[in-house]
Amino acid sequence: MYPLTNSKPSSTTPSLLWSYLHRRVGEVPMVTQDVKARAEIYYGTETCREKLMLLLRNVGLPNGLLTIDGIEEYGYVKDTGFVWLKRKKEKDYYKFQNVLVCYETEITAYLQPNKIKNLTGVKAREFLIWITLSEICVHNNTNRSASITFKTSSGLSKTFPLSFFQYETAQEEVMEVDEATNQGGKGAQRW
Repeated sequence: MYPLTNSKPSSTTPSLLWSYLHRRVGEVPMVTQDVKARAEIYYGTETCREKLMLLLRNVGLPNGLLTIDGIEEYGYVKDTGFVWLKRKKEKDYYKFQNVLVCYETEITAYLQPNKIKNLTGVKAREFLIWITLSEICVHNNTNRSASITFKTSSGLSKTFPLSFFQYETAQEEVMEVDEATNQGGKGAQRW
């Protein structure tokens, strides 16, 4: 079997096989110069946090989902939905309802309405095992029983009430943005 990497196949690897494997595994998000040329890019923690929260709200995701510290760079390619965050710290840990979450230095994903796909750079610990998250979906975003599901590429998933990751009002949001720097959102605690 051929290794799955981001590089193009060697001349000995059949193109058909490479094509099949690439489609099967999904597109691995990467920040390249071509991507940066087509993106809206912002710098600085406060600006990046504001832009990210606005984007999450616009695509139907909770605005408290990625309230992480030390964002140095945030980029968004509108036509593909590709988004990335680059952070100062190597790793950052938060606790959401007894689940420990680890954010890596670089986080990438593709945003769609009510969904994050091909997520990289985010892991959750469940029963002493670190699991890489690959997808986040919001279900029934219009009522109080709305939920959010976190999925792995192996098919494991866990669902929580959407309220754990959502700020309630615009006025509270302004106050909680400052608190989020220290606590990681409404339902989260800094580890």
